[in-house]
Amino acid sequence: MIEVTASREVPVTAERAWAVVADYGHDPRWRRGVRTMASQPPGPVAVGTTTAEVLRFAGRTYRSGGLVTEVDEGRGFAWRTTSGLVAHGSRTVRPLGARSARVTLRATVRPVGAQRLLAPLLRPLLARTLRGDLDRLAALLAADH
Repeated sequence: MIEVTASREVPVTAERAWAVVADYGHDPRWRRGVRTMASQPPGPVAVGTTTAEVLRFAGRTYRSGGLVTEVDEGRGFAWRTTSGLVAHGSRTVRPLGARSARVTLRATVRPVGAQRLLAPLLRPLLARTLRGDLDRLAALLAADH
């Protein structure tokens, strides 16, 4: 299993950060490699929200289905894949003050097949990708603010 966590302060209120990270429709704007992300129903996540994602990562295209399994409104949610990659994770938002928040992304991926041989290389690549996603999220939030 590859487990990665990345966290970053963003220059907006926790409410504004939540509005973006809890709506999968925004993912292509800040997550590197996300070609398409469709959620059903669209809009803010709820327990039972499903996703269909096309992601380009490490030179390959992956298609995965997902399911939101837990939601703590305004604070975080947990997800897991239902097809494609074998993964689960969470997104959390914590207020740091009146005008900033901390966003944390967690992902656990289980390499299958030949990917298992690449696991030592995938961990740092995934960690770097999550950190970059958070940098893009912070820039997006600052620009939209």
